[in-house]
Amino acid sequence: EVHLVESGGGLVQPGGSLKLSCAASGFTFSASGMSWVRQAPGKEVGLVACITPDGKPWHLESLKGRFTISRDNAMNTLYLQMDSLETEDTAVYYCTTSPRCYLGQYLYNWMSRGQGTQVTVSS
Repeated sequence: EVHLVESGGGLVQPGGSLKLSCAASGFTFSASGMSWVRQAPGKEVGLVACITPDGKPWHLESLKGRFTISRDNAMNTLYLQMDSLETEDTAVYYCTTSPRCYLGQYLYNWMSRGQGTQVTVSS
């Protein structure tokens, strides 16, 4: 059974940085694509980034240069480095498995998500 636990969220001022982590268990992490998604208050869930099992990343175009997805297969952990945070980045961030993250198709499995971690960007 897929079990994902997100951590690292918090309150940060605009322009600040956070690094989110997602500890994975219950499945073969090194063989699974993974993704980060977020849900802002009153908005739909949106894909932020995904990464293939061997570490090839994809980022939402509007977030390139600010957000970086990475993974450590030895530690069964997914990361999201977020820099130059803006108030619009305020959301609950979830990690999920990703059935496809290449060749123009970037998907996530919402049902696999963990409990999420709140990121609040505010002065």
